[in-house]
Amino acid sequence: MLNLRSAKPINLLRLHHRAHFSRTYHHHSKKSGSRRSSPRGQSRKPIEIPFLDEVKQCQDPDQALSLFYQYQEEGFKHDYPSYSSLIYKLARAGNFETVETLLDSLMKHNIRCKESLFMSLFEHYCKAKMSFKAVELFKNMKSFNCVRRLQSFNAILNALIDNDCFSDANEIFRESSKMGFRLNSISFNIMIKMWLQIGDWNKAREVFDEMLEREVAPTVVTYNSLIGFLCKRDDLDKAKDLFKDMVKKGKRPDAVTYALLMEGLCSMGKFKEAKKLMFDMEYRGCKPGLVNYGVLMTDLGKRGEFDEAKRLLLEMKKRKINPDVVMFNILINCFCKEGRVAEAYKLLVEMQVGGCQPNAATYRMMVDGFCRAGEFEDGLKVLNAMLTSRHFPRIGTFFCLFSGLVKSGNLDNACFVLEEMEKRKIMFELKSWEGLVAELCGEDKGVNEFMTELIASS
Repeated sequence: MLNLRSAKPINLLRLHHRAHFSRTYHHHSKKSGSRRSSPRGQSRKPIEIPFLDEVKQCQDPDQALSLFYQYQEEGFKHDYPSYSSLIYKLARAGNFETVETLLDSLMKHNIRCKESLFMSLFEHYCKAKMSFKAVELFKNMKSFNCVRRLQSFNAILNALIDNDCFSDANEIFRESSKMGFRLNSISFNIMIKMWLQIGDWNKAREVFDEMLEREVAPTVVTYNSLIGFLCKRDDLDKAKDLFKDMVKKGKRPDAVTYALLMEGLCSMGKFKEAKKLMFDMEYRGCKPGLVNYGVLMTDLGKRGEFDEAKRLLLEMKKRKINPDVVMFNILINCFCKEGRVAEAYKLLVEMQVGGCQPNAATYRMMVDGFCRAGEFEDGLKVLNAMLTSRHFPRIGTFFCLFSGLVKSGNLDNACFVLEEMEKRKIMFELKSWEGLVAELCGEDKGVNEFMTELIASS
């Protein structure tokens, strides 16, 4: 039963006016010859449908539903755009009971539907742990006056796998021929992804072999999935064999292919070989990108080779490859962990001067780095910049800075941190307060009194 009483009130006067317009629109659009050609040189303006405009502005799904029935009562005849707009909104809100009511209505009125509606519902059903509903809907698509194409088949496979419904996905995949589908590379890539996600190399390889038997050409994505899996397993010899097979079959490796091999080499302690591979790829006509330099930078950071990492950054600039925020974050994080906060801060300034904006992770690493170094006032400056940029720290970062300011006797700034937390409705747990008070016992009396007052007021 649909509960319309609980929905927000609708402006009925405005609704009546719009419904009158809509009835007029539907009346004229059905007349023969109603599609008049526009004067030469003038483009036809799309006809606005009032219900769609209003339902898109509704934040509350219940209000959108009320609006749907109010329009219907006023004589507006809903078509596919009306139903799909409302169904999308209700599915996002998890109101699947009403979604099914509307789907029944679509079927009853024999309204022609588009595949995109069902593809979206597959995802929402699977995310809500209702994979059986997604499968049922997929099998019944023809009942909705909708042609079920391979695009829908791939969409249901992907939705099931992304939500760990592996047995359902495998069952549908095996029934593809009975359903009349001629699978493409995307279908096989999705299944290969599934088996690799589970960690079953043999099954993934079986799907790959089946792909070849059915004369479906593997893509770069196919090879990258398999090579990446082998590199993570340190089975570099097999990965290289696949790489050779890829080249032999005329598939040109991309920057990601080389990055996966480079990552495998780095994990085995072969940094020089990984760097050499980056120059080999350029010789083969594949330009190195951020992903390739990122692999090298990450490895250098893990090994504490900071000077080499900085040289790599300069090399990128010479090649006119602009480092992105991820690249800077790798290096900033490494410097902060090593206690070289001043150098990390220089990098922060450098990236901003170069037009690369820090993200929440950049600021958080810098604040935490200054706190670990005992430089709490510098940490507060970075926090201010972070808040100004509309990024927010985690509660652990707030606590680390607050406790450091209190311990150093900077109570005014400690209060400022608490005020900023209060604005964002963030609060420390009682255990954190108790631990801080216990740590401060026997220290400055003024600090103890300050802490006692804070706890009493919180």
